Amino acid sequence: MTQAAPHLPAQLPSNFDAWLLDCAPVRNCDVCTANWHQLTACKQSGDITRATRHATEIRDHASGVHAGPQGK
Repeated sequence: MTQAAPHLPAQLPSNFDAWLLDCAPVRNCDVCTANWHQLTACKQSGDITRATRHATEIRDHASGVHAGPQGK
């Protein structure tokens, strides 16, 4: 049986995290604000995976709920 070569971590562009975490929470929205605080805490602790999830939630919420005529 042969051993597989060790996998090296992917080399991503230096600004890739900034692109992943780019989002704009809607002002005075409790959902956006809560996700922004969680994103910031995860980013500061180095948990980019969880921070990315919160950034995605902010983008989805801001472009979904707030994009329509009944948005804030």
